[in-house]
Amino acid sequence: MTAPSPVPRQRGHFGRVVGASIIGTTVEWYDFFLYGSAAALVFGPLFFPDQDDFVGVLAAFATYAIGFAARPIGGLVFGHFGDRIGRKKLLVISLLMMGGATFAIGLLPTYATVGVLAPILLIALRLVQGFALGGEWGGAVLIVSEHGRPEHRGFWASWPQAGAPAGQLISTGVLAVLAAFQSDEAFAAWGWRIPFLLSAVLILVGLWVRLAVSESPVFLEAQRLAEEKARQTGAVEKAPIVTVLTRYKREVLVAMGARIAENVAYYVVTAFSLTYLTRVLGLETSFALNAVLIAAAVHLVTIPLWGALSDRIGRRPVYLFGAVGVGVWGFVFFALLDTGSFALVVVAITVGLLFHGAMYGPQAAFLSELFGTKARYSGVSVGYQLASVVAGAPAPLIAVALLGSFTDPNATAVAVYLAVCAVITLVAVLSYGETRTRDLAADQAVAVREGRSRSSV
Repeated sequence: MTAPSPVPRQRGHFGRVVGASIIGTTVEWYDFFLYGSAAALVFGPLFFPDQDDFVGVLAAFATYAIGFAARPIGGLVFGHFGDRIGRKKLLVISLLMMGGATFAIGLLPTYATVGVLAPILLIALRLVQGFALGGEWGGAVLIVSEHGRPEHRGFWASWPQAGAPAGQLISTGVLAVLAAFQSDEAFAAWGWRIPFLLSAVLILVGLWVRLAVSESPVFLEAQRLAEEKARQTGAVEKAPIVTVLTRYKREVLVAMGARIAENVAYYVVTAFSLTYLTRVLGLETSFALNAVLIAAAVHLVTIPLWGALSDRIGRRPVYLFGAVGVGVWGFVFFALLDTGSFALVVVAITVGLLFHGAMYGPQAAFLSELFGTKARYSGVSVGYQLASVVAGAPAPLIAVALLGSFTDPNATAVAVYLAVCAVITLVAVLSYGETRTRDLAADQAVAVREGRSRSSV
C-alpha cells in the first residue's frame, strides 16, 4: 500500500531542521572550498616546489581532484547506512570527519620541512575530506526535503544548496582579509594556515545545531512499514545500493548528466578563475578573491529564489535555463576577465554563478524526487558524487590543461569545454519528465531478496 504523507511538523521545528542543514553544509563546503582556493594560490610552491610554476599549479589541482575520487565511496557508505538507520546520525559523523581533516591540514608541515611526506599527508587528508563530503550532501538535502511540505520542496531544499556559496563566501572572505592585511610572503609562510584552523569553531557550531534536530518523518514511516512487512511476510530488504542499481539505473544516469554542466561551471567560474586572474593576467590575489567574494554573496541570495521558481513552473524549465546560460556565457566570461576591470570581472563571475544557481537551486528537490525513500540517500549520493568524479574533480585540471600555458593562454578552448558540458546536461534533463508533483512518501522502494517480487509498501 502507499504510505500517507507525513503530518507537517511545527514551524519552529522545521526552522531548526533547515538551519541545521544549511549550517552543516556551510561548514563542510567552507572546508572543501578552502582547499580549492589554497590549491590555486599557495599549495603549488609549498608542497610541490620542485616543479615550475605551471606544473606546480597542475600538481596542486591534481590533489584537489583526488578529494573527489573519495566522494562516491563516501556516498555509498553514508548512503547505505543513511537508508538503513536514518539521515541524522550520518550527518553528524560527516561533519566531524570533514572538520577534523581540515583542521589537520592547517597543521601540516610543508615540503621544505619534511620533504615528500608533506604532499602524501596532504593527499591523505584530502581523501578524508572527499569521503566525508560524499555523505554530507545527500543527507542534508533529504532531511529538509522529507520534513517539508511538497508544494514548497524546491524552495526549502535549496537552502542546503545555499550552503555551498555560503561556505565559498566565508572561505574566500577569510582569505581576502588575510591577503589585505598580510604580504604575499607572510601569507605563503603561515597566513594560509589560519582559515584551516578556524574551521574548528565552525564545526562546534554546526554540531551543536545538528544534534538538536529530529530524524526525517518520511524515513521513519518507511522504516516502520519495512519492519512490518518483514514480520508479516519474511521479506528482507536488499542493500539500498542494490535497489538503486537494479531499479533506478536510469535515474542515476539522469542525476549524473544533470550535474555535469552545473559541477564543471562552478569550479571553472570560482577555483579556475583565481588561477586565470592571478597567473595569466598578473592581477593581485586580493583583486581575484574580492571579485569571487562579491559574486558568491549574490549567488547565496539567489539560490533559494531559483528553488522557489521551480516550485511554480517546474524543475526542468529552470534547470534548462541555467544549462543553456552556462554554455553561452563561457565565451563572454573570459572576454570580460581579460579586460582586467574589477567591475567587469565581478559581472563575469556573478552572471556565471547566476546561471549555475538556476541549476543548483532546484537540483536538491529534483534529485530527491527521482528515488524511493528506502533507497533515496544511496540514490542521490551515488548520482551526485559519481558526477563529481567525472565533472567537478578534473574541471580545474582540464581547464588549466586546455589553457595551455600562462604566457600564451587559449581561453576559447575552456569556453568550448563549458559548452560541451552544457549540451550533456540539456540532453539528460530533457530525457526525463517533470518531477515537482511527486510525493516523496508514496514510494518506499522496499525490494526483497531471494527472487521475491519487488513491492512498494
